[in-house]
Amino acid sequence: MKILVLAPHPFYQNRGTPIALRMLLECLAADGHELTALVYPEGEPVVIPGCRLLRVKKVAFTAGVRPGFSWKKLALDLAMMKMARRLLSSESFDLIHAGEEAVFMARRLQKKFKIPYVYDMDSSLPQQLCEKSSILTPLLPVFRTLERRAVANSTGVLPVCPYLEKLARSYSSGPIIQCLEDITLLPGELDNHRKKKTLLRLKQDNIVLMYVGNLEKYQGIDLLLEAFSLCYLENNRLKLVVIGGNKNDISHYKHKATLLGVDSGVIFTGPKPVEDLAYYLDQAHIVVSPRCKGYNTPMKIYSYLDSGKPVVATRLETHTQVLDDSISMLVAPTDTEMAAGIMRLVNDRELGSRLATRAKQRVSEEYTRTAFNRKLKSFYARIEHTITTA
Repeated sequence: MKILVLAPHPFYQNRGTPIALRMLLECLAADGHELTALVYPEGEPVVIPGCRLLRVKKVAFTAGVRPGFSWKKLALDLAMMKMARRLLSSESFDLIHAGEEAVFMARRLQKKFKIPYVYDMDSSLPQQLCEKSSILTPLLPVFRTLERRAVANSTGVLPVCPYLEKLARSYSSGPIIQCLEDITLLPGELDNHRKKKTLLRLKQDNIVLMYVGNLEKYQGIDLLLEAFSLCYLENNRLKLVVIGGNKNDISHYKHKATLLGVDSGVIFTGPKPVEDLAYYLDQAHIVVSPRCKGYNTPMKIYSYLDSGKPVVATRLETHTQVLDDSISMLVAPTDTEMAAGIMRLVNDRELGSRLATRAKQRVSEEYTRTAFNRKLKSFYARIEHTITTA
């Protein structure tokens, strides 16, 4: 099929959504589909055989666009919509694959050009909007109606987690729905040369607690620092290594670490290449996901589970749809409970080893690139059959 992919975010960047998009494009192109992907102006150059990558025109004052709703995104989405219209007016496409809020563009384009669309459902947009700005909460029923229509009018939906799959099915029984979870990004083996290059050079007796990801508020970095301050009082051999975040966020949380009196125990490395993720996780003793909002599962969880290190995570649906007590240390989203969970693993290495071993086995069974490709190809085979027999 000839597919127009609408991807309303910077591409390529080493974070969840762009990583998932790259895997999707590589899989569909390798399966013989002809792809054209529209993305934001920002991002590293990338070449994907079988995929034509087009960037929307730059819009003034939109540099540095971040995850989640913003006026910058809205301006760039308008530019993407105009570009999509021009493309569809001059070329023939069989399908639109729309990510995130681009589904609302796809629904309008479907009406105008009679082209079916697939909704790549990375989150619940009404929920995301209302969490970002509580002033929008009274409009939640309106947003839900728009989301319901977007699902109902689609040919297929690709939710990224079981919560979103359940939500999509509650909206409509019409579309083909396939849950397409993220996967581990870790390689099978580590290279000794790169191991040396990525060494954090901590003391041998340090106990390393590690977080990887952006430093947006919903990730729970405030909770993590507060919990760590309690752990540090009990054992000052602990080091918290925070990988990721932009300069402003790092500056903000460095200040918070200083106020909590743990600045000597916290290391902010800034962003690191995704290909080095395994080498940093290899140096951790415990990995942590303190997310306090949202329902979609963080992409990092799958690599955490594959790392061979015990995972501490908040006992919220964002985690529990993938994690359980047999493969992770789940804790209430409070500083005391998180600190207690961390210290339990610090003091009981055997427990940590059992959790990590079972977690790695779970990943090998359910969350690999092979599983991702199999699910996506099967979904698209059904989509193609539906379109060609309509």
